[in-house]
Amino acid sequence: MLESSFPEPQALGEVSVTPLLERALELYHLPLFDLIDQAHQVHRQFHHSADIQRCVLLSIKTGGCPEDCGYCSQSAHHDANVPRQSLLALEEVRAAALRAKERGATRFCMGAAWRSPPNGEPFERVLNMVREVRAIGLEACATLGMLNQEQADSLKEAGLDAYNHNLDTSREFYGQIITTRTYDDRLRTIAAVRKAGIAVCCGGILGLGESELDRCRLLAELASMQPQPESVPINLLVPIEGTPLASADPVKSTDLIRVIAVACILMPQSRVRLSAGRHFLNREAQLLAFFAGARSIFIGDKLLTTANVAEDDDACLLAEVSA
Repeated sequence: MLESSFPEPQALGEVSVTPLLERALELYHLPLFDLIDQAHQVHRQFHHSADIQRCVLLSIKTGGCPEDCGYCSQSAHHDANVPRQSLLALEEVRAAALRAKERGATRFCMGAAWRSPPNGEPFERVLNMVREVRAIGLEACATLGMLNQEQADSLKEAGLDAYNHNLDTSREFYGQIITTRTYDDRLRTIAAVRKAGIAVCCGGILGLGESELDRCRLLAELASMQPQPESVPINLLVPIEGTPLASADPVKSTDLIRVIAVACILMPQSRVRLSAGRHFLNREAQLLAFFAGARSIFIGDKLLTTANVAEDDDACLLAEVSA
């Protein structure tokens, strides 16, 4: 079981600073409006300001995960009150994808609480889910845990557009949050996805107890990928009772916006995604996040097992962006 206390942040003087990390730190510590202005200028060079993709995330297999990620309610190591749910039937996923399209989503993401997807019938069912989502006319995205090359190739053949596999935090802080798989395990999965020709969706979580240095290290790691991730989801921790991080301090909205802005500048062609924890933000903070470079939201009642913004509120929010 992970400890819920956090180590003292490492002093910057003890850190080996790469050029990308140096740039990330420099940007992160700019006056807030100067940083947002830079990010918005970069954003406008590459993207339309009103291009905000709406996505839906469905848990296709819930709970019982053998990983010990300290933030996750689906870990078998923790005592969160999340009912286990076996892999959904193909018809259930098809119906959910149709509802997502009716609500204006263009990407449908499927998440399964596995260390890695089991071969045989369960994986074949997931491949059929991907085919169904594509047949409906939506982008298909999945997050299923670690993949080997054969699995990544099979997902590509089925039509998968994107695969999500977050780094979560910096390499240096990672061991305080997860012990059952390594940072390099995550990078190997990302490499398999990239080799298969699937778009990479890779980002992190704020509020795990990390320092500002850790946030900048994460951004530098992501920006160093060649090619850079097509999508960079930025999540706010949603503290859940029964997990080691249930009492974690909330992240200031301005810190989230700083991370989004730095991500936009360092990875100008990536789609920075405002992801979990968005319901903690008021409308003005969300609008500022879009101005700083975020170009995607998840719609729907929940994200896997956590709360999300009400649909009517999102409709008003997106109307403001395009007005």
